[in-house]
Amino acid sequence: MSKNWNDMAIALAGVFQAAALVEQLAKTGFVPSDAQNASVSSLFKLNPDSTADVFGNDLKDIELGLKVMSDLLSNKSNPEYPDTLRYVLGILHLQKKLHGRPDLQDIIANRLQKTQHQVEHFGIGHENVLGNIADIYSDTISIFKFRIQVVGDYSYLQQNRVANQIRALLFAGIRAATLWRQVGGNRFRVIVNRKRLSSVADTLLAELNA
Repeated sequence: MSKNWNDMAIALAGVFQAAALVEQLAKTGFVPSDAQNASVSSLFKLNPDSTADVFGNDLKDIELGLKVMSDLLSNKSNPEYPDTLRYVLGILHLQKKLHGRPDLQDIIANRLQKTQHQVEHFGIGHENVLGNIADIYSDTISIFKFRIQVVGDYSYLQQNRVANQIRALLFAGIRAATLWRQVGGNRFRVIVNRKRLSSVADTLLAELNA
């Protein structure tokens, strides 16, 4: 299997995982902390040794993303995640917008660098850290006219904690989408090469659970 296809599948799985977690959170109010932490931690991996290193070098940390990606790209339905593919495409669109704004990229890099100290003190899952990341998202990504419409249970969506988690996860999705672009992916490839990407995800899952 080509390493490049592996890299593309891993990067795209990061996008799918963030999107799937957003859907879970909006509808149930909770997500698995390990998966959330792996996704959000990727925001601080600015000089990774490999594609997998962005997610902690352990594919177990993006197993959810690989599974959901495999299901949704192989035309198999996944009743748990009916909105995830829409979120994925929205995240890829926002990443493309961000790619054309180096000024915003600089702001994001500087503010994430400052937030890194908070992460080291409190931990990646602390509500203050997530709130800070959500603020960076609101001040940068949210300036674009295009918005991802997150649907779910209003009683959860109106909670500040959940809103911050959703923004932090969408931000993590954009980080993964940047990685996807860097290893040769684009929005068109998600559709045209969906079978190949699904197959690679299945192989990675099989290796992971061997």
